[in-house]
Amino acid sequence: MRTDGFDTVRLLLRNYSEQANKEIHSLKDPKDIYAKKKEILDYFTNVVYKEQDLSELLSSFFERWGFEKKFKFTIAIIDLEMINNDTIPIYQNEGFLNRKRPNTGVRTSLSDNFKEKIMVNWFNLEDNNYRFIFEYYIDFSDKQKVILKETSVFLAMSILSILVVVIIFMITYKNLMEEKRLSDLKTDFINNMTHELKTPLSTITVAGKTLEMKQIRDDDAKILETAKLIGKQSVHLNQLINMILEISMWERTQFQLDKKTVEIEEIMNDVIDSFKSGGGNNASIYKKYNFGGAKVDLDIVYFTTLLNNLLSNAVKYSEKQPVIDIEGFWQDNNICIKVSDNGIGINKIDQKHIFDKFYRASTGNIHKFKGLGLGLYYVKKITEAHGGDVTVSSKPGKGSIFTVTLPKN
Repeated sequence: MRTDGFDTVRLLLRNYSEQANKEIHSLKDPKDIYAKKKEILDYFTNVVYKEQDLSELLSSFFERWGFEKKFKFTIAIIDLEMINNDTIPIYQNEGFLNRKRPNTGVRTSLSDNFKEKIMVNWFNLEDNNYRFIFEYYIDFSDKQKVILKETSVFLAMSILSILVVVIIFMITYKNLMEEKRLSDLKTDFINNMTHELKTPLSTITVAGKTLEMKQIRDDDAKILETAKLIGKQSVHLNQLINMILEISMWERTQFQLDKKTVEIEEIMNDVIDSFKSGGGNNASIYKKYNFGGAKVDLDIVYFTTLLNNLLSNAVKYSEKQPVIDIEGFWQDNNICIKVSDNGIGINKIDQKHIFDKFYRASTGNIHKFKGLGLGLYYVKKITEAHGGDVTVSSKPGKGSIFTVTLPKN
């Protein structure tokens, strides 16, 4: 037996409509008639929504054909009349009068609410007591939400995969840039080292050829002067070679400190006096410390290298008469040593890298200042080996302040 899905609806409406039809035809007061019309409309509407089987039939049909079986349905009431000797209209859709009857085949939406819905069919349920016309719509507007819900897991995994790829790319790019930076630093180091090695070698070569000259060999004073020059340049060359060897040693092993308990003020005075009589004789150095004979555990050789490097940089990177202030004080049972200069200063970008191996500041006329980019690297390594730290404060054109903090023991 074929069914349109409204058999139960017809049965319930037939039982209800006979009594409702008699009651509304017996009423005279317009208010009572209006209230009865509303009651009848509500009943018809509730029955056709709750008791229809068409939605279930369509869902089963869609499932058998492999279509989406989940949908919403809407019933649009077109016309409802109670029939007796005369006809009493209960409800008539506003658009009903402005369009042709459904059976003409010409379809127009009743309102904007139905434009996105699909009309399955229109139905005319008619009995001795009523005529009931309505349209049945299905709505797949939630299909996107359903699909999104079903694919949310795959979507989340895809987004996660993209994020992982982006993160890996960023890390790879960062590592690539770091490798490029290190490669550039090593290239600069090789160029600078070549230049530094050529200087004493060239001097030694020229001095050797000078000794071959007869007029020089006959002058003992010239021979002695040339020999001293060769000796001085040989020492400088040996220092450069030792510096390279120390780099290799420090890369392979940790610092092997030979600490001794010494008076910090005495050691600093020795280093400063030695520096002034050597490469810093044109610098004005002012000592502002008094540790009162305090003793500290230090590796004297490495500490001397640390302080010498700071003093050498203060002289090297000064475009005018170097002025160096060396301060010392106690802070939380630590020795703090500040080395201030009136040099060219360091910008904020370079300050992040000046303690890196082979790094040389990019500001100013860098070719004017010789160096291998190792002085501050040694300062950092020596300070950390002693359990301390070193920081810098500087502004371009205003000089720099290096602060070394060392534990007492």
